[in-house]
Amino acid sequence: MNLPSEPRLIEGGLAADDRGEVSFVNGFSVEGVKRFYMVSNHRQGFIRAWHAHRHEAKYVLPVQGAAIVAAVPVQGDWAAPNKDAKVHRYVLSAHKPAILYIPPSHANGFMSLTADLKLMFFSTSTLDQSKDDDVRYDARYWDAWTVVER
Repeated sequence: MNLPSEPRLIEGGLAADDRGEVSFVNGFSVEGVKRFYMVSNHRQGFIRAWHAHRHEAKYVLPVQGAAIVAAVPVQGDWAAPNKDAKVHRYVLSAHKPAILYIPPSHANGFMSLTADLKLMFFSTSTLDQSKDDDVRYDARYWDAWTVVER
């Protein structure tokens, strides 16, 4: 399977009629996905970051609420990566169906914009493979979390 080298938003849609709603992301294929898990925070504004893998790719689906989700390529020394690397920042909301693809060799993280946030992560690695390929950085190593009032 040939995966993109940059983060990519796979947009979906919403169909509504007198019976209810169907939300979908038809451009997403589960090919290569080995597991999934759901993550939520206890409060709005909480940051979970940065988490990187050399080999694992992830897909992120907002199931409930909204979040800032960010990904940054780990460039240079993995012990002290380039702090000037381009941060790819997305606002994901359950009200706008989409799945964010995060490639291998990218650190990722998110901040809850709503207290009810639930994100579903799909991973291309088993849990054991992921544990052997796990690198963590401080939540503010790259700062993608500022919300500018406008």
